[in-house]
Amino acid sequence: QLVESGGGLVQAGGSLRLSCAASERTFRMLTMAWFRQAPGNAREFVAAVRWSGSSTHYAESVKGRFTISGDNAQNTVTLQMNSLKPEDTAVYYCAASRSRVIVSAVRLPTLYGFWGRGTQVTVSS
Repeated sequence: QLVESGGGLVQAGGSLRLSCAASERTFRMLTMAWFRQAPGNAREFVAAVRWSGSSTHYAESVKGRFTISGDNAQNTVTLQMNSLKPEDTAVYYCAASRSRVIVSAVRLPTLYGFWGRGTQVTVSS
């Protein structure tokens, strides 16, 4: 189980920090990610971190504004969101995999076996 926190309402140009913690402590999650879904839209990839190799990956729409980080040993991940735009408004979901998701596949939600319930982020113009 994954639990997200940190969503809320912010004005355009503002910042929010999302956090996610996995209740599973027995096995380390090798890949953790954030996805988002706006009303009427499909779930889309936002950012991912692959602990093996310590690589991070971002959607083009958030590159330079969002930063993903976390603690592999604690199975936690955060998403620092700066310069927020109204089009960033969505429910944000934390996702995790016990597998080492290959770089070309980090954007595929079907490869993540663990999901949080989501946290709402609303950016007003």
